[in-house]
Amino acid sequence: MKHSHCNKLLLVCSVLVLCLVTGDARCDKLSSNFYDWTCPGVYNIVQQHVFSAMREELRMGASLLRLHFHDCFVNGCDGSILLDGADGEKFALPNMNSVRGYEVIDAIKADLENMCPGVVSCADVVALAAGYGVLFRGGPYYNVLLGRRDGLKANQSGAANGLPSPFEPISSIVKKFADVDLDTKDVVVLSGAHTIGRARCVLFSDRLASTKSSANPTLDATMAANLQKLCTGGDGNQTTTLDVSFADVFDKQYYHNLLNKKGLLSSDQGLFSADENVVASTTKALVQTYSDDGEQFFSDFGASMVKMGSIPLPAGSAGEIRCNCRVPNPK
Repeated sequence: MKHSHCNKLLLVCSVLVLCLVTGDARCDKLSSNFYDWTCPGVYNIVQQHVFSAMREELRMGASLLRLHFHDCFVNGCDGSILLDGADGEKFALPNMNSVRGYEVIDAIKADLENMCPGVVSCADVVALAAGYGVLFRGGPYYNVLLGRRDGLKANQSGAANGLPSPFEPISSIVKKFADVDLDTKDVVVLSGAHTIGRARCVLFSDRLASTKSSANPTLDATMAANLQKLCTGGDGNQTTTLDVSFADVFDKQYYHNLLNKKGLLSSDQGLFSADENVVASTTKALVQTYSDDGEQFFSDFGASMVKMGSIPLPAGSAGEIRCNCRVPNPK
């Protein structure tokens, strides 16, 4: 066992030397075969843990996908959302009582550290877990590019201010996507992830009638009445499915819902119902396209996930491979 462990470390060191001396592309570019030499078992480990977690709670697939999204939008995909501490991103308002799946990532990382110590970054674990979370809900397979490094610190203010909010107009959400080099098409495509998962009443109760007046006119009346029953008298933490039709399957139904005023969040329905000129016409046309063509949605979703997963770290951020995803490595 000791000899095998030494061989693994020797292999890792050899690859690192190769990178430093030759400028091998794996040092500065993501690729689908990044761990083929150093940790070929990474896929099986991640796959097994995600499958097991989703067997216990099907919702976990959506939770892991959201974890990846919220990680990438703050300082790039660097695993910084996983860091503990009072100033951590996980304690920013958009993430508190909302982002989940940390324990699944911990379990995956522990097994990887036993098999390939110091090799696989936490950021890559999150990206792979999100991919399998989509696949195991019937969604598309896409090539998850790997080779990220873990950030050294969290950015709580970035999470508080940079993450798109369900209360924002579509034009503001498009601007936040543009800030990380994603475009309007990516907004519509990645919003399609809401074909799975759940949301708390606090995130959509503003669309419900609080008096005898009618609910938001862009919300189906029957759906509004059912949501009022769910949320009235509660603390805002009651949850319902984001897709009111087929919540357990990753499919194009989300877009059908928008055509029928059945988008749960304001930011969902706004993709089809907002009146914002050029932006609205673009998002509305894409909603119609994906409601008709599930294959196109799947293809574009995979492409947008790869694009989002490639958001770079800020300039000068060298990063590291964390041994424990919750804390930076000791110096």
